[in-house]
Amino acid sequence: MPELTDMQVIRDLAKRHHFTFAKGLGQNFLIDPEVCPAIAHYGIPSRSCGVLEIGTGFGVLTKELAECSEQVVAVELDKRLAPVLRETLADYPHVTVLWQDIMKTDPAELLRAQFGGREVSVCANLPYYITSPILMHLLESEAKFRSITVMVQKEAAERLCARLGTRAAGAVTAAVQLRGTAEQLFDVPRDSFYPAPKVDSAVIRITPYEEPVCTPEELRQALRVVKAGFAQRRKTAMNALSSGLSLDKAAVAAALEACGLSETVRFEQIDLETVIRLGGLLAAEA
Repeated sequence: MPELTDMQVIRDLAKRHHFTFAKGLGQNFLIDPEVCPAIAHYGIPSRSCGVLEIGTGFGVLTKELAECSEQVVAVELDKRLAPVLRETLADYPHVTVLWQDIMKTDPAELLRAQFGGREVSVCANLPYYITSPILMHLLESEAKFRSITVMVQKEAAERLCARLGTRAAGAVTAAVQLRGTAEQLFDVPRDSFYPAPKVDSAVIRITPYEEPVCTPEELRQALRVVKAGFAQRRKTAMNALSSGLSLDKAAVAAALEACGLSETVRFEQIDLETVIRLGGLLAAEA
């Protein structure tokens, strides 16, 4: 099969299969030959580790994943890609394409049905418009992933991997880091794609904690606090939490004091451990 990062090959495939790019689905295909091997390298620890890919494009990343893993399952929404993938993945019988919307699947059930007891990592080039919803859908499920290695918009990568307690962090930062560690691996310039998007990208890896940092109830309460705190980040944490959780300011001030924080602290300055503790203290006041 010719190289799928070659622009002419991509155009010929599209023409031969009467395929037009759907802007609404975030279809920007990789044409940099170094990116996909790097994603596979960082995302797949061994050949025995299964891989779940979300979105296939013409199969450029899928092929690299198939070279490194004994089993690849790709979830793709756009059924127009079926004839293209039959051609580009013809040499990889251990690749299965599921024509589904990942947001409408149960990731844990998908893993049980497709991989059995095999360890599984996620590798994907995620559409910019739905990056956070997909990541949260995976992390909030009962599916146990070895890691999640994805390419996202660079700005989103910086937010996801920011240290909680800094200005760069946001609600999605906390939601991810309550469940695992996030690291930015390498940048991908916009001219690595066809059609070229208007922004640069980056590849990140999320590694779920082997042991949860808090109980399910503590997680639920911490997420309530995160949602309220970041919803009004220009306000002090006391005002944002009081308003967002419908709590008396005195009760919020007391909880902040118990955590060693002043009434003037902003929520973006609060670290992960303190967020978890605040969740428990403020749950008692609800």
